[in-house]
Amino acid sequence: MFGKGSKRRKGFQAHCIGRGGSVHENDPMAAFPEGKSEERKHQNIPNGSGASQGQWGRAWEVDWFSLASVLFLLTFSPFIVYYFIMSCDQYHCSLTDPIIDVLMGNSHLSDIWNKTPSLSWKAANIYIFWVTFQVMLYILVPDFCHKFLPGYVGGVQEGALTPAGTVNKYEINGLQAWIITHALWFANAHYFHWFSPTIIFDNWIPLLWCANILGYAASTFAMIKSYFFPSNPNDCKFTGNLFYDYMMGIEFNPRIGKWFDFKLFFNGRPGIVAWTLINLSYAAKQQELYGQVTNSMILVNVLQGIYVLDFFWNEAWYLKTIDICHDHFGWYLGWGDCVWLPYLYTLQGLYLVYHPVQLSKANAVGILLLGLVGYYIFRMTNHQKDLFRRTDGHCKIWGKKPEYIECSYTSLDGTKYYSKLMISGFWGVARHFNYTGDLMGSLAYCLTCGFGHILPYFYIIYMTILLTHRCIRDEHRCSSKYGKEWKRYTTAVPYRLIPGVF
Repeated sequence: MFGKGSKRRKGFQAHCIGRGGSVHENDPMAAFPEGKSEERKHQNIPNGSGASQGQWGRAWEVDWFSLASVLFLLTFSPFIVYYFIMSCDQYHCSLTDPIIDVLMGNSHLSDIWNKTPSLSWKAANIYIFWVTFQVMLYILVPDFCHKFLPGYVGGVQEGALTPAGTVNKYEINGLQAWIITHALWFANAHYFHWFSPTIIFDNWIPLLWCANILGYAASTFAMIKSYFFPSNPNDCKFTGNLFYDYMMGIEFNPRIGKWFDFKLFFNGRPGIVAWTLINLSYAAKQQELYGQVTNSMILVNVLQGIYVLDFFWNEAWYLKTIDICHDHFGWYLGWGDCVWLPYLYTLQGLYLVYHPVQLSKANAVGILLLGLVGYYIFRMTNHQKDLFRRTDGHCKIWGKKPEYIECSYTSLDGTKYYSKLMISGFWGVARHFNYTGDLMGSLAYCLTCGFGHILPYFYIIYMTILLTHRCIRDEHRCSSKYGKEWKRYTTAVPYRLIPGVF
């Protein structure tokens, strides 16, 4: 949840583990550049199996800080989403006016609540149709895009080895689902006219209640399922703390039948397929209200559309990311992908409906370049890491053989592993330069809105805090894991995100 991908992601805990439990990072937030050829001292490791089950995935025990964080998120996250959307609906996207109104006695909380649109049958029918349609595209329509799109990997693909030793198979057809969905959307807008292109915006708050119901229902069902009919009992983790287990999940890969995988479906389909449709609905509403679509709205649609298409183009790669290889399925992913992602990651487009911004040509070009350069850095940094892993360093990065630091660590079961930490290409510029590219893109989204309100800048503030925290957290893990060899790595690549600064 709360990350892009998951996108962003995406889901979103980064690891510094090598191939002895190796995962790639969640798109767009990639992990450290570790070598592909990590070997076990005593035996081969099939398909990236874990160093030990005790180190795999989330915690087995819960400390007081983790519990407090869980309770805070469970309690306040739904209110945070509601507050942002309500502020746009009732206060033209001002985050301070609702508080001032209440404190000054000009309004009461009950007044704000009474003005909030309630759940409607229309919104419920829209949402039920939407989710049902995406489920059908996911489980009933085998992928055909990989047959005619060069370089695209789709169809049936294998995931990484789970702690219990299972290799799940997935039908990778997200790009196909996105294409079909958007083809129908444009066909309706220009030919069939079954519904208004503004339908999402017009029912945005009633749809929020529907998304919350699905998020909580999926999370609750997954928890009950883990107790009574788990897909694989050996891939379950019970901490004994109900709140932590509910939020972070118990089952590693909950499934219904052979193909419906909760993590793959919820991470990509209800939220990320909808992301571009939501932005298109905002653009349609802007056209309806003002007679034109501003260049800032076009930039939001283009830049965020690039990210969404990148996600689905690399969906097979996503099977080796943290979301699939590390996270268990709970409220963190279930509610986050249904509510947090579609409602808070699209704030720029929502803001531009209420405050249309027509950028100067110079500003528009500058923002576009910032977003495209950020995307290039993000994508090429991840590509360099993956190339280095696939070839065990026998490749060229920026025209020459990559340099790396070889290191080792010992797992809890006493097995020794070897890793290679690349210090060439973008990975020699900063230790998390893919995060830097991601932040550049995030900033570009926000800059399209000008500087009238802070609300559209929530995204860059949130992502900066999130990724900075990840840098510090993951480097602490890697320091403990690699010891002196990690110190050699940080000496060779001294900066985390911004060369010369941080």
